[in-house]
Amino acid sequence: QVQLVEFGGGLVQPGGSLRLSCVASGFTFSSYAMRWYRQAPGKERELVASITKIGGLTNYADSVKGRFTISRDNAKNTVYLQMNSLKPEDTAVYYCMAMVDFVNSWGQGAQVTVSS
Repeated sequence: QVQLVEFGGGLVQPGGSLRLSCVASGFTFSSYAMRWYRQAPGKERELVASITKIGGLTNYADSVKGRFTISRDNAKNTVYLQMNSLKPEDTAVYYCMAMVDFVNSWGQGAQVTVSS
């Protein structure tokens, strides 16, 4: 059974940093690309960043390019999202996602709030 558990959310001031972690289990982590999504109140869920299975390629939403970095440690079955220069508009619930055997699996989400 695929399980994804996010850690690291919280409250941070504008301009600050947070690092989210997502620990995966129940599948061969190193064989699958991973993605981070976010959903702000009243808005649709949007793709923030993705990383290929060995981490050779990454992609970012235009709104986070240059500020966020996705990475992975296949030995620890973990994907990370380093978020720098945070803005109030980054406030959202952040989810990691894996598509395993054509089925999308999601974590429970981590709340990130950027506010002074």
